[in-house]
Amino acid sequence: MKRKSQFKWKRKLFASILMCLCFGTLVLLMHTHYTRIMTLASIRPQLTIQRPKIAFLFIARNRLPLDMLWDVFFQGGEGKFSIYVHSRPGFLFNKVTTRSVFFLNRQVNDSTQVDWGEATMIEAERILLKHALEDPLNQRFAFVSDSCIPLYNFNYIYDYVMSTGTSFVDSFADTKDGRYNPKMDPVIPVQNWRKGSQWVVLTRKHAEVVVKDDTVFPMFQLYCKRKSLPEFWRDRPVPADNSKEHNCIPDEHYVQTLLAQEGLEGEITRRSLTHSSWDLSSTGDRERRGWHPMTYKYSDATPMLIKSIKDVDNIYYETEYRREWCSSKGKPSPCFLFARKFTRPAALRLLNTTTLELR
Repeated sequence: MKRKSQFKWKRKLFASILMCLCFGTLVLLMHTHYTRIMTLASIRPQLTIQRPKIAFLFIARNRLPLDMLWDVFFQGGEGKFSIYVHSRPGFLFNKVTTRSVFFLNRQVNDSTQVDWGEATMIEAERILLKHALEDPLNQRFAFVSDSCIPLYNFNYIYDYVMSTGTSFVDSFADTKDGRYNPKMDPVIPVQNWRKGSQWVVLTRKHAEVVVKDDTVFPMFQLYCKRKSLPEFWRDRPVPADNSKEHNCIPDEHYVQTLLAQEGLEGEITRRSLTHSSWDLSSTGDRERRGWHPMTYKYSDATPMLIKSIKDVDNIYYETEYRREWCSSKGKPSPCFLFARKFTRPAALRLLNTTTLELR
């Protein structure tokens, strides 16, 4: 009897231990499963916020004088944009040179010295695109000058740009200025010669076309050059006959001509999103007239000015007898999202008077 009771006691102990082990295993499995669910739940939101981004490509002489205005603009779009700045070689964006955290250390490290009216300007554009293409989330590439302002808040501009699969490229047939150099033929035939604004917004596909180009760019370096003016004759030989020179400004032709050359004009919206006012009466010199857009100073920066730019809903191209009616998502829309050229005092006035609703 004593042995039987001892045996029952051992059996009960063994059963209790076995039940504890099973229960412990069940608890461990449930905890592991719960941990996996929580891990997946924490990963999933991170994946959903990785939206396509607009890469803002700033071309600057040195610092960005309107960084305080752009700082307000970018506060509404975290996670949906990237910033790259091409400034003079060696210039750094740190706490001394910019007051916006968005621009800290955003300069490219292989910038080139840019001279207006030279192929170095399009070289700078290609450098910016090369860096921006390294981020696979960058799906649009917007060139911005150091005197440019946004006219709307970030979300409006983001939705406008992302709502179409096309690039925005101001492009039209150049039949009047005589900028085409016949020496470009047959590599660049005259029927592919285009003109337009350098402030384009490109899709990723078209940005890759620009960076990979090894045909049109070398021709521009050789044959698309600004006409010599007396103040530049110290830097280059005096021309034998100044009247026979082709006055070619590379950045006003390069992207437009390249996309025409590649047969991609059907994939672009043929207008710029950046407004410029070309004041043809600003100089009495016929050679220089219309070379630079009007600069808006403090006294110009009024609600009436901004409204007049925002109200533009169509653009007429005289050389093609073409009127471009502006639309977004299939509905009539303002033509311009950005505007230039604004001085720092003008931009501060717009910001302080809440004329620009950037948030």
